Amino acid sequence: MRTEARLFTGVAAFFAVTAAGYGWFSHEPAGTAALTVAFLMASLVAFFLRVQYRRKGLRAQDRGDAEVLDTAGPLDFFPPHSPWPITTALGAVVVALGIVYGLWLALIGFGILTLAVLGLVLQYAGRDAQRSSSPGEEGDSSGPASSTSTRSP
Repeated sequence: MRTEARLFTGVAAFFAVTAAGYGWFSHEPAGTAALTVAFLMASLVAFFLRVQYRRKGLRAQDRGDAEVLDTAGPLDFFPPHSPWPITTALGAVVVALGIVYGLWLALIGFGILTLAVLGLVLQYAGRDAQRSSSPGEEGDSSGPASSTSTRSP
């Protein structure tokens, strides 16, 4: 993810310079705000990619001598089902309706949306710690379960 982090850092730098130049010469707040938001979004993606690179190290795509076979295998854990995406959508709808019909409904929507986003983010937060501390399947106490399985828990 090193290459992607560098790419998005360059995009963020471009938007920062563009926003500064546009704001200086045009004195128009809407365009300056849009370019600033674009800079912040690119910076957020670049920060995320840098953190992932530091946590997980080089991937096969980052090495020049890597083979296609180096990237084979299971990618990551993908949850089979979750109630939180629907709850997040419901919270967003209630917030949008609250903007139209009243602040009280928007506050309820923000509460639902906050709960749903926290549930979505933290749903499998302890999954790796739980997996590494549990013994293998079928009474085999030689170590943790194989991580090469793509079956859901």
